[in-house]
Amino acid sequence: MRRDAIDELYRSYAPMVYKYLRCLTHDSTQAEDLTADTFEAALRGIDQLRQPEKLPMWLCGIAKRLYYGELRRRSRVRELPLEDVPLISEQDIEREYVQREEKLDFYRALQTLDAHTREVFYLRLTGDMTFEEIGGIMGRTGNWARVTFYRGKEKMKRRLQDDGA
Repeated sequence: MRRDAIDELYRSYAPMVYKYLRCLTHDSTQAEDLTADTFEAALRGIDQLRQPEKLPMWLCGIAKRLYYGELRRRSRVRELPLEDVPLISEQDIEREYVQREEKLDFYRALQTLDAHTREVFYLRLTGDMTFEEIGGIMGRTGNWARVTFYRGKEKMKRRLQDDGA
C-alpha cells in the first residue's frame, strides 16, 4: 500500500476508531495506544478485507479484539495502600449509594434491550459519538442509529417506570 494511501486511511478513520475505543476504555491514553495498534494490525491484514465498504466496521472489530486482549492481560487487581484511601462523610456515602442504585437500575434496564440497541446506547452515551458515526460503525445509516436510540430510550423509560412503581 502506498504511503499517501496509508496516511489518508489513518486521517479518515482514526478519529472514529479513537472515539470507539475511548467509549470502551474510558481512558484517553489507552484509547490512543489501542488506536495506533489497531491501524498497525489493519495494515498487516489489509489484504484480508474483502468488502472495502465495510472498512469502518472492520477497523472497529480489530479495535475491539485488541481492547479485549488488553483486558485479559490487565486482569490483575491492583491494591491501594490504606493510607491512600480518601475519607468520606456519611452524607457522601448515602448520596453515592443512591446514585449507584440508580445507575444499576439504568444498566439493568439497558440489559433488557437487544444487542444492537445496547451498543448504540453505549456509543452515544459513553463514546459521545454522533448518530452518523454510530451508523457508520454498525454498517447502518445515521437515521437508523437515531431511531434505534429513540426507541430504546422509550423502552428504557417504560421499564424504569414499571420497576419504580
